[in-house]
Amino acid sequence: MDGIALIVGLGNPGDQYAQTRHNAGFWFIDELARDYGATLKAETKFTAELGKCMIGDRTVWLMKPQTFMNLSGKSVGPFARFYKIEPENILVLHDELDFPAGVARVKFGGGAGGHNGITDIAQKLGSKNFYRLRIGVDRPGDPAKVESWVLKRPSKEDDHKINDAIYECGRHMRELVAGKFEDAMTSIHTNLKLPAKNKPAAK
Repeated sequence: MDGIALIVGLGNPGDQYAQTRHNAGFWFIDELARDYGATLKAETKFTAELGKCMIGDRTVWLMKPQTFMNLSGKSVGPFARFYKIEPENILVLHDELDFPAGVARVKFGGGAGGHNGITDIAQKLGSKNFYRLRIGVDRPGDPAKVESWVLKRPSKEDDHKINDAIYECGRHMRELVAGKFEDAMTSIHTNLKLPAKNKPAAK
């Protein structure tokens, strides 16, 4: 099938992590659940919170793995195999250090960019060929502080920017789910532009 059957938001379970940058994927799933009337329930078989909803004319699963970020594939892999969902019909929502807060990008396949949750999902699926919606959370000036950075709450300004990006991406979820990826990418990438200083220099 074309389009998306499973949307996975990445994060860490527990109240102490709920408002941290690393949980942007969880925030997005919660937003989708509210928008489309899904109820997320704990499913111990897959170590995840799961819900189902209609997005446009498609039935879609929503998932929040409860394995902690670096082991996200332990939820995604078994679930996809059980329901016979191919990697190319999966969309993973996650935080992205390489983008400023307020920027988002859709990507298919490719490298994990150092994101351990994405690495684990690719390993457990046996494929990198799934869609990703990367939500910018910016990165600290000191590379040694990356781990503590993603496990802290963003500033009030960045929090607004991240949530605005989630809202804007959510407006195009019907297109993504329906397999109209180019249309969705064009809209998202146009409306949530990278600042000039982050763009590659012209050659």
